[in-house]
Parts: sequence; C-alpha cells; structure tokens
Amino acid sequence: MEVREKAKIVITVASLVAVTVLFVAEYRRRRHMRKQTSSSLSSCYLHSELKSQFGFKRVLADNSYSGFKHLKLDNASSSLEKSSNGHPYETEITVLLENPPIEFGFLRGEYSLELSDSYVWVETESQLKELAEILAKEKVFAVDTEQHSFRSFLGFTALIQISTHEEDFLVDTIALHDAMSILRPVFSDPNICKVFHGADNDVLWLQRDFHIYLVNMFDTAKACEVLSKPQRSLAYLLETVCGVATNKLLQREDWRQRPLSKEMVQYARTDAHYLLYIADSLTAELKQLATEDSSSPDDRFHFLLEASRRSNMTCLQLYTKETEDFPGSAAASSIIYRHLNGHGDNSNISLNAEELVRKLCAWRDLMARIHDESTRYVLSDQAIVALASKHPTTTKEIYDTIAHTDLATESSPSLSSSVQSPYPVICSHLDDIYEMILDKLAKLDDILPVVLKKCLGTNGTCPISVFNYSLLVNFKTKLSSHSAPKQNGHKNFKQQFTRKASRELFVKKFSCKAPVYHNCRIYANDGRLLCYCDKRKLEWYLNRGLAKLVEENPPAIMLLFEPKGRPEDEGNDFYIQTKRNICVGCGEGKHYLRYRIIPSCYRVHFPEHLKSHRSHDIVLLCVDCHEVAHAAAERYKKQIATEFGIPLFVRRVLDSKEAQGTSSLVEDESTGNSEDAGVSPLHLRSAAMALLRHGNRMPSSRREELLQTVKMYYGGRDISEEDLEKALLIGLSPHERRKLERKKGVSFKHSAEVAGMDKQEDENNDGEAPADSEKIMNVERSTVADDSGDGTSEEDGATELNDTQCNGNTLHQQNSKLSLLGHGPHGKQIVEYLLREHGEDGVRGFCQRWRKVFVDAVHPRHLPGGWNVSHSGRRDFGEFSVYNPTKRLSTE
Repeated sequence: MEVREKAKIVITVASLVAVTVLFVAEYRRRRHMRKQTSSSLSSCYLHSELKSQFGFKRVLADNSYSGFKHLKLDNASSSLEKSSNGHPYETEITVLLENPPIEFGFLRGEYSLELSDSYVWVETESQLKELAEILAKEKVFAVDTEQHSFRSFLGFTALIQISTHEEDFLVDTIALHDAMSILRPVFSDPNICKVFHGADNDVLWLQRDFHIYLVNMFDTAKACEVLSKPQRSLAYLLETVCGVATNKLLQREDWRQRPLSKEMVQYARTDAHYLLYIADSLTAELKQLATEDSSSPDDRFHFLLEASRRSNMTCLQLYTKETEDFPGSAAASSIIYRHLNGHGDNSNISLNAEELVRKLCAWRDLMARIHDESTRYVLSDQAIVALASKHPTTTKEIYDTIAHTDLATESSPSLSSSVQSPYPVICSHLDDIYEMILDKLAKLDDILPVVLKKCLGTNGTCPISVFNYSLLVNFKTKLSSHSAPKQNGHKNFKQQFTRKASRELFVKKFSCKAPVYHNCRIYANDGRLLCYCDKRKLEWYLNRGLAKLVEENPPAIMLLFEPKGRPEDEGNDFYIQTKRNICVGCGEGKHYLRYRIIPSCYRVHFPEHLKSHRSHDIVLLCVDCHEVAHAAAERYKKQIATEFGIPLFVRRVLDSKEAQGTSSLVEDESTGNSEDAGVSPLHLRSAAMALLRHGNRMPSSRREELLQTVKMYYGGRDISEEDLEKALLIGLSPHERRKLERKKGVSFKHSAEVAGMDKQEDENNDGEAPADSEKIMNVERSTVADDSGDGTSEEDGATELNDTQCNGNTLHQQNSKLSLLGHGPHGKQIVEYLLREHGEDGVRGFCQRWRKVFVDAVHPRHLPGGWNVSHSGRRDFGEFSVYNPTKRLSTE
C-alpha cells in the first residue's frame, strides 16, 4: 500500500513539473511575441543589433549570387596563365608533389606535454606583424581554426590558433579580419611546413575569408589514414598519443563572443598545442612501418612521403560558392520530395502547397543573404512544412505555428538558446509571410526583385552592408521608391524559373541517387595502398577469399596475393586519392551525373586492357556542366568525322535479300545513280511505326508516301504487315528492341524470329553475321565533302579509309549488338583505323585529344588529384582478373 501511495506522489510531482515547464515556456513565448510585435514591422532588427561581422570593411565572399574570385598574383609565371580563376600557387604545390621533402622535423629537443597558462592573444595589426616575423623564422608550426556559421550566411573564421615549439598564439580574426593578409606569405612559403588535422575545410575557409593559400602542409588525419588507425579524430589522437582529454562539444560554442571563456581558451589552445608532438609521433610510426615492410633502403620513406603527398593534394582545393539557378530551389525540392513522398516526419504537403513551399524557400534564401544569417536561423524546414500544410490566416497564427513547430522539433543549436523562435528576421518581416500565404505577394518569379526593393531600396527597411550590397548590382534593379521593377525583369525571372522547373525534373530523374564514390580502400599484402574503390569491388574480393577485411568503417581490405601492378608503376597518384562526390567542374554537391570524357561509341571498341576497370575518364558533372561538356563533345565528333572521312550516322540500309537485284531497279527510278539505293534507318523506323499504328486512318497520299519509304528498303517490292514489323526493328540493338516494345506498347508478332537471329549471331564464334541478316550500305562516297562543306581536298589517310570501309558500292554486315541509330558504326571504324595505322599509341593519343576537349570546355576546378590529360590508361591483368586473356580463353 505504501508503495502505491509513493508512486502516486511521484507521478503527481512529475505532472506538476511538466505543467510548470510548459507554462513557463508559453509565458516566455507570449512575452517574446509582445516584445517583438510591439515594435514597428517597418524597422529591421539589424538597426538595433550590432553583429560582429558588420565591422568588416571588405569581404572576399559576399552574399551575392556571383562566383568567388581567387587571388591573382602579379608574377607572369603563375599558373593563372592556364586558368583565369585557378590556384595562384599551383606551381609551388606541384613542385612539392613531384619532389617531396625527405626529412620531417616537427620538434626541436625535448617537448613538454604540459599546457602552461601563458599564451599570446593577437588582436592588433602590430601584434599580427610580429607574429608573421616569428613564423617566418620557423621551419614548422601548427594551425587550427574555429568557425561560426549559425549567424552568418556563408560562415566566417572567428579564431585561428597557431602553435610553435615555444609559444601558443590565438589570433582574433574578427578584430583583424581586414589585416589577415599579413600572414599570407608564411602560409604560402614552401619552405615552412604547416601542420593541420583534417584540413579539408580549413584550406577552403582560409581562402574564402583572407585569400590565404596553404603551401607545404602535413595533415595528421592523412597520416592516420596511411597508418590505418582505427579512428582519425583529433580527440582520439590527443587521448592515445598525448593522454589528453578534450570536450568536443565546445566546438559548437559561439566563437564570436569576446572575451572567450576560460574553457574555450583551453579548448582552442589544446587543438593546436599538441599537433606538433602528434605529427612527430605519427612520422616516427610511418618511418618504422616503411622500415619493417620495405625490401630495400630505397623504399624507406614510402609511407611518410605518401602521407605528405596526400596532405599537399588537399592544398590544391579551391573554394567555390554554392550557386543555384533560382534561389532556394534545392531546399524547396528537398522539402517537397521528402514530405510529398512520405519521407521524414508525418507532415505531408499537398500538391497545392508546393508553390508556397517554393516561395518560402526563395524568400528565406534572400532574407538570409540580406541579413547575413544562416537559412536555419531565418526559418527552419519544419516551420516551412507547417506553414504550407496548415495555411494560417493571421500574423498571430503564423507566429504561433512557427514557434510551436520549432519548440516541438528542438532543432535550434545550443548557442541560440538565449533567443526564442521565431527569430528576429521573422518578427521584422512577418508581413511578407502573411502576404505569401494569402497569395498577395508577387508570384514566385517576381518575389526576388520585389523583396529586394522593399528591404534595400531607397526607403528600404534593412541596412546595407558589405555582405548584401552586391545583391543590388547583380539584380540590376532600379531601387527607387517611385519606380517598380521593369516588366522585362519579371519576364526574365519567369523564364529562368521555367527553365529551372524543367531542370529540376531532369535532375530528379537522371542524377545519381546515392554517392558514387565510397572511398573504400584496397591494400597490397605488404600494406601499401593500391586504390580506392566502391563496396561492390571489396565484396568481390572477399566473396572469393582473395582478401581479408582489415577495417570496417570505412571498409578496407588487404589482398592475400601479389597484385599485378601498383599505382606508382603508372607514374601518377590518381588511383590512390580519395574522390569527392561533387561536380568536378563547379563543385556542385547536391546533384551530379556520371560523364564519360571519351565517348562510349569509341571506348567500347578499345582493346580490353585500355578500357576495363578504368575510372580515370569517368567523372561527375552537374547538369549545367554536363550540358556544356556534351555540347563540346558533339561538336568535336563532327570534327573527327570530317578528319577521318567517316560519317557519324549510317546513311542508308538495304535488306540483304533484295540487295542483289536492286541496282537496276533503283537506277531506272532515279537519276541513274545506284548510290541512292536503300533508306535512312531513322526514316525507315518512323515510316513503319506510323503505318502500323495509324495506316488505316491516315490520308491515302500520306500513306502511299510512307509505303514508298519502306519499299526502298525492300527493293521496291510490295510489303506486308510482317515486313513493317521487321522494318521497325532495323538498326536497333537487342536491348533497344526490348525497350521499344515496352515503351511504344507495340506487340511484334515476328519479334521472336529476330530474337532468334540475334542469338544465332551471338553464338557465332568467328563473329560473322548470318547470311540473311541486314547489311549496311553507305552510299555517300564523298563523305568528307558532305560533312565539312568543302569538297576540294581530302587527306590521303582519310581517302584510303573511305575507299576501304565506307565505299558506297560495298555491302557491310551488321553486328546485331551495335545500334545503327547512334554513332556506334562510326566509333568502331575510327578505332579500327587508329589501331591499324598507329597501334595502341594512336588510341592513347586519341584519348588525350578528348581529355583536352573536356578541359577546354568545362575548365574543371575539382578534378581528383593525379588526373592528367596524358594518362596512359593501360592496365595489366593479374592472375585472378576476369579480363585476363588466358583465363578468358580457358572459360570459352
């Protein structure tokens, strides 16, 4: 009985506590609302709140929609001759990659692991100059950075920690933002080694904020990767190497605050202070590993140099601003996809609410740029879903919906606990959301200029800053209080949005649905890294007992046999570099497609050892870069066709059964030129399809015209429905035939006969087609003249090729697996010519030409390390490879 009474008391107390918490939260929310709504909605909160970054006189990356401009060096020998916005220190970094330093000395004498109380706080320009002079005399120093992103659109560096052998320095980059270029020479000095841990982001942040570029870096995270450490975090290294525990939750603190708390200072110093000792310890392990596993003294520093190379490859990264064709479109598509398809939470958006979601996302993006806030500080995704699904009709309902949603999800970062949602941006511009929900504000394509004028116009409500000023210039709107945006501007926005909507559908349908690069590792049996690959390749080795799993996250295996070759045998590091799932052109990471630099119509006919399992010429591109690359490739194909005298498309086909008796018949009906025999495969299929589907309903004149087209293929004889069905499949590969049946909904009565023909050809060992198969007749003898528009000259090689393989009087047998509707025959003939005249060197040179076309068209800034136009592409197959010629012969 006493137990029950105690339980009732506990439940009662807990209920009272819960009610009290809810009451206090509701009271604070109402008080916050009264305070915010009591102020005029025409006044922006930034007039009374002084943000730390608003003291910057100049920013390199503003919040406009324009791209980021990298540092341009004055010296003419810089690599900028190759690219207008390339890496200013590419030459220096490349030299380090080709000739890495042999000796690495991170410590001088004894090093105490105790963290003293003394450190130097650098906050004046004179102190910064003194620091630069000190660092210029060092051979090595350690660096770490602290970022702030919640109250900034792009984020900014709030603190830089630098440690030498003798002293720790904390650089106040907020106070010294405009003077940080003083440190640029020491960071770009190739004779001074900079030690970082996990520098992938630090490299980009230093470029973004200060135009500081790293040259000669040692990344302890890369060293852990080479050593196959079970963990690669700095906290792990601090604990295992130095015996120091650190609270990583402090990384999420607000690093803008001044002065920093004692705990934050301790945390900041710890991250950089021990890096030199950690680097020295890891270097010793790398040397020891090389000594134990090497068979000759020449291999002694292999592992250490590999860690150094990977570190310096990171230095070649370039910062780019994420851009969209229409502001907020990516976020809107993500929200609509997740909630329309039942993903995420249970709040689903109706189809009618999609337009409101797009408006809110576009408005949120622009507001974040104007006020220099993160989009999550302006309006959370959950709040957008709630507004779109509930459609509140008053400003109070809008406010309550946002407040209750954010309170329920508790998605706000800890540093914002002092400010309750909705945040000041919403409170200052609540009328915008009200008008959007009631559809009183302009349509989606008109929102941007209208809101921009309202916020930053002559009588705008928001202050202009170095972050949002460029928005005015980029939009080119007349922000006068008396003039509305021009209709042409509205039309352009509408056109852009229409293109964007079509583009989104394309991205959703064709872009990769999962990461392409898994960055799993394969090690040789002596522990050397062979390559990075996907999970399926690892499973292939494991399932056959050819490897053992040595690490689970991320997966890594070690081969149990001696591989045929190693990456260093090819003279580049491409296959031992991690690859990012981003567009290699512009850096877009939200969507991408695979792109083959060397078109498949050529590559499929390459010798096996020049094409199998080679990822060098398959890259990731966003839709925009893919369009540019594809257009350039199509133009170059036409140049190839002109140069070699081989047309891109098969001009005419003729049924083999009628081929022998056709010449006289066609000659009588035409101008006496037998080369007019046959018909285009595409025209033949179109005519056959129309006759099969609509022949009985079309006008007799049109029907007769189409019948004549099909009769040209059959030599002029009368045709039946069976002939039409066969004609519909002419020129298609077996895969294309099956796809056509599914897509068009046509049931082919005689398709089994064609399928049997395909099977017979597949089983033919010598590769010859059956006697009754279709044959290709190219009746355009003057191919070069037709493609180039100039029939006055032909190169000897092209003329010889045209006479032997493209002669209009010669009937060619068709490979049933090769489609005649694309560039397949063209590619096959080009590759055969290259191999016959120039051997494999001709194919390699051909590949290099295509890589150059790609580079010139896309100007890629994010290619994986080691990618090279001159890549050999050759592969030797090992004992267990399915492409090993001896193995393939034994299985046939």
